[in-house]
Amino acid sequence: MAVYVIGDVQGCYSELCRLLDKIHFDQVRDQLWFCGDLVNRGPESLQTLRFVHALGDAAVTVLGNHDLHLLAVFHSQKKLKKSDTLSEVLASPDREELMTWLQSRPLVHFDRDLNFLLVHAGIHPDWDLQQTLNYASELEVALQRDNGKLFFEQMYGDVPDRWSLDLTGIERLRCITNILTRMRFITTDGRLEYKAKGGPRQHAGQGLIPWFEMDRRLDQSIRIAFGHWSTLGVGAYGKHYAVDGGCVWGGKFTALRIDSSEPQWSSIGCESRSG
Repeated sequence: MAVYVIGDVQGCYSELCRLLDKIHFDQVRDQLWFCGDLVNRGPESLQTLRFVHALGDAAVTVLGNHDLHLLAVFHSQKKLKKSDTLSEVLASPDREELMTWLQSRPLVHFDRDLNFLLVHAGIHPDWDLQQTLNYASELEVALQRDNGKLFFEQMYGDVPDRWSLDLTGIERLRCITNILTRMRFITTDGRLEYKAKGGPRQHAGQGLIPWFEMDRRLDQSIRIAFGHWSTLGVGAYGKHYAVDGGCVWGGKFTALRIDSSEPQWSSIGCESRSG
């Protein structure tokens, strides 16, 4: 069995099919780990959701910020943005089934045998493995409570911008959400910075540190695969593996095989598919 981590799909279903052809994916034998953001910006979000849902146990999917945005629009009064390409999903006859499935996806996935952790954006450097799993579980419980309606109504926002064990209620949940699905940089004084979206070189001298360059409490042997940061560049950053090649923006679509001691990369080139 081969296990592949797949970069952010973002509604690029046609490119996903080409990538799976390239790696000779076999649904019976292999497993795909999707790093979140299955939907939005690209034109084929509905096809993507239907396909990944149909994979059953052959797919592991963690939630990304665009997936949560889709769920928020579905469950609350939140309106679509001009750049969103989610209308087809929301109008589909099987939307209820798809939303129920998507909403039940985890925020992180850890495989002890492979010693690999999957997350959309990142893990706070102050969190060890058990804390990471516990905080993700807190959020997963909130997503299931009353269909997550109360959570989705208060999910958006950049504050609090500093993690603390003293956080409670919606502020705690929002901070956990932002860390797991939006984080890129942490400032030298420990604040979470969400507005800086370029690569580290673009923000040099601004007191911003990529989250994965900070000393971490997480067991140093654990490898982490993450997406979300297309401007970072696909590759290995120590034990951290960035898999978002920015397919929807005309970059590349990446698969990382992780069922061996030395992960192996595969990719295809893409044309811009952003809405």
